[in-house]
Amino acid sequence: MSSAVAGSLSVGLVPVIETERLRLRAHRAEDHAACTAIWSDPEVVRYIGGRPSTAEEVWKRLLQYVGLWSLLGYGYWAVEEKHNGRYIGDIGFADFRRDMQPSLQGMLEFGWVLAPQTHGNGYASEAVAAITAWSQAHRPELRVVCIISPENLPSIRVAEKAGFRLWQQTVYHDSPTLVFTR
Repeated sequence: MSSAVAGSLSVGLVPVIETERLRLRAHRAEDHAACTAIWSDPEVVRYIGGRPSTAEEVWKRLLQYVGLWSLLGYGYWAVEEKHNGRYIGDIGFADFRRDMQPSLQGMLEFGWVLAPQTHGNGYASEAVAAITAWSQAHRPELRVVCIISPENLPSIRVAEKAGFRLWQQTVYHDSPTLVFTR
């Protein structure tokens, strides 16, 4: 199957969501370079495991994003600016079956990452609000959670602005971790 055909199949599973300034859409093979630039930036991953990703790891992440929709009926969206179509990050839900307590299995684990040059302009809050509304409309039976490093104050503010509240403090991969829910 050609990548153009495969790309069109995944697009049909992922709803397009538009906000005032953003378009949330299915990931495409063409996103790989921009996605790699984001995930290989030490500043971006400082609170997300701390290790920049290689191009190979990012390719696997893109495949995972597409696969989530097929397996679970929800997943991650690519985030792009509406005015220029530029890919600027990822946002969405997963069930990663993390080996942690409390168990998050069966819950919508919310996550987001945006290119550093877009930080501070409200894009994260805008996208989080849109995806939160999607989850309430399409998966209301599932509890929504997000895990955030206690040091990641900007993401904590975004989560709290979207109505998330601290649920648990735990340790994941030897690092203190906060679990928020709404």
